[in-house]
Amino acid sequence: MIDAESDPIEQIEQAGRTLALVKEQISRRIVGQTEVVDLALTAILSSGHALVVGVPGLAKTRLVSTLGTVLGLDTNRIQFTPDLMPADILGSEVLEEGPDGSRAFRFIEGPVFTRLLMADEINRASPRTQSALLQAMQEGEVTIAGQHRKLAQPFHVLATQNPIEQEGTYPLPEAQLDRFLLQIDIDYPSRDEERDILLTTTGIEETTAEAILDAKGLLALQQLVRRIPVSDRVVEAILTLVRAARPEGPEGSDIARERLAWGPGPRAAQALILAARARALIDGRLAPSITDVVALARPALTHRMALTFAARAEGATIQGVIGDLLAGTALEEAA
Repeated sequence: MIDAESDPIEQIEQAGRTLALVKEQISRRIVGQTEVVDLALTAILSSGHALVVGVPGLAKTRLVSTLGTVLGLDTNRIQFTPDLMPADILGSEVLEEGPDGSRAFRFIEGPVFTRLLMADEINRASPRTQSALLQAMQEGEVTIAGQHRKLAQPFHVLATQNPIEQEGTYPLPEAQLDRFLLQIDIDYPSRDEERDILLTTTGIEETTAEAILDAKGLLALQQLVRRIPVSDRVVEAILTLVRAARPEGPEGSDIARERLAWGPGPRAAQALILAARARALIDGRLAPSITDVVALARPALTHRMALTFAARAEGATIQGVIGDLLAGTALEEAA
């Protein structure tokens, strides 16, 4: 637990030790995928949500359940399907009759009323159902039958999306994509990691993880992230990168004008500065550096940009464009 009365430097060092224990417990159930775990923790410590993209079988569901256990958060899971309705997520009011014959409405909470929500295959639901999460993700509350209902804090959504099978799916609108602080791409494990997975998950005993934090402790860490100082050099690096990625902006680069239909808005810069602070805290450092900005550029920008038709036809990718932007702004050299 972070001591709010202690020196800020001591608080950061204490938080670094706590987060090291968190990662140690997560690694007991998640083999490898160090960068994926770090990015998921970064999103949560930044008080944000994450979109996890990967083919089936790469432990996305296992990651969410393990995070819930180690962080001491209650979790719910929603399997998104084409026939899923907003009420299936938010909840609904039912009319009940009492013993005396009186009738009254009673609200039954939906799975969104939790602290860590897994939205599995979010792009399989209709746009109407997808948008039911927008208010919850942005404002921490939902409106049902004209009544505002607060969600528990902290509240985080980790949504998954299959990048291969697109038949019968509804692409997420840009407004909803922008609500995700980071996009986390999960790749196949290395040969050594896959060997460890085979040995640890097919035995008689199932490895378990223990709780290191609780909701109150996580909120304290999230508040500490916002108090971490950021140098003018890092702020200027973030502004340079984000503004260079806007094809219609006055500071837009030639790369952006040639290949991008639209670029990231101010929320991308906010995501980068928060995530850079959280990444520094995870490493036990007192302040973020340009290295953090470079490392987080792709997770923070990938889902906030779109290629032009001509760029797609030429085989360009968003990841490649971000790499070219980093090179063009000389941030990788500065890091």
